[in-house]
Amino acid sequence: MQKNILVGYIDAMLNYCQRFYNRQFSMRQTENSDILTRFNALLSEYFEAGLQSDKGLPGVQYFADKMNMSPNYFSDVIKRYTGDKASNIIREHVIRLAKNALKSSGNIAQVAYSLGFEYPQHFTRMFKKQTGITPKQYLNNQ
Repeated sequence: MQKNILVGYIDAMLNYCQRFYNRQFSMRQTENSDILTRFNALLSEYFEAGLQSDKGLPGVQYFADKMNMSPNYFSDVIKRYTGDKASNIIREHVIRLAKNALKSSGNIAQVAYSLGFEYPQHFTRMFKKQTGITPKQYLNNQ
């Protein structure tokens, strides 16, 4: 009997915490929309500055650090406003850059290295996972 009461209290407390956590997203819409704008700007700046050559592909941790947030909170904010994970948005950006680079150069290995991949095979694997076709198939369809 005592166990059931404790479980009930813990459940009520967790539900309250979850509601409180979710409520902050609706209460801070203007601040959170700014986060999305800053994320897109930082994502573009990362590749324009050529940081991928030294640091490799950026991750959620990089952008969360730049915005002084925890990676989990940053991911939750992005998912709440876009419906997609921050890591997927990063990959989609990389794929857009890859498609443009493939059209201009046609060299898969060169594109992979220029985007910050350590090995062209990793680039090919991610490209195929995101688009459903390999970079070579993409080039042949152009």
